[in-house]
Amino acid sequence: MTQWFRRKSNKINTISKKDTKEGTWIKCPNCGAVLSQNFLIENFSCCRSCNFHFKMTPKEYVKLIFDEYEELWENIKSQDPLNFVASKSYKDQLKKYNEQPGVSDAIRVFSGKIHTMALNLCVMDFSFIGGSMGSVVGEKISRAITLSQTKRIPLVIICSSGGARMQEGAISLMQLAKICSKLSEFSSKTNLLITILTNPTMGGTTASYAMLGDVILAEPNALIGFAGQRVIKQTIGEDLPEGFQKAEFLKEHGFIDDILARDKMKETLFSLINFFSSKEDVKFNEA
Repeated sequence: MTQWFRRKSNKINTISKKDTKEGTWIKCPNCGAVLSQNFLIENFSCCRSCNFHFKMTPKEYVKLIFDEYEELWENIKSQDPLNFVASKSYKDQLKKYNEQPGVSDAIRVFSGKIHTMALNLCVMDFSFIGGSMGSVVGEKISRAITLSQTKRIPLVIICSSGGARMQEGAISLMQLAKICSKLSEFSSKTNLLITILTNPTMGGTTASYAMLGDVILAEPNALIGFAGQRVIKQTIGEDLPEGFQKAEFLKEHGFIDDILARDKMKETLFSLINFFSSKEDVKFNEA
């Protein structure tokens, strides 16, 4: 009781739940630490206790990587070629997402500079129908590959996807062949492709361009694979190793080149581009 009077005399107020703005604090799903939104913004959306990497939007990745940039082909939007109707209309889903400012599909493409080096960047957006790969994703990545090849500019693709978009059926699956054929020509001309796999990168995205980079990087603890663990376990009839399909497991077994924390992302990309551009047979544009 005396403590209450002491607090009152010193004008110490207790903040109630009603005084806390919703969304100001976030609980880390990995370690349970309570983090403020301001801290996450300053710390690249990483937990201060366990370094858990929260999902970031394309715009956040762009601000993290580029010194200056512009967005390309932002007005390309998905249609509904199959008139797909399941539990909810695909047209209604697209309309709902497209009403959000700055959102057109599950990928955004940017061109800009890291210090003095020019770079084209594709960033997948998991918040748009699970980052699923449809016709627009295939078209934008194909255009980015062509632009990078024409201008001799390195290409970086940040992947975050559940796989092919079932609402577009075979049209979605055709994007795998379309992108892979483009990348085959791209690689034959000694161009540089760096892929960064984030949590999660699954399905047709993993089966195509995500694993075709000249350098393949991944964020810590990212889930990476083709099929889900339950499907694999039922198929082979055996228990899976601990940490199976996590970035650290894939690095240990040689599927990816390195684990890349966000606070080192910009300088690592700059160093890689600088390294490959210094080779006698490879000369990338400098801005």
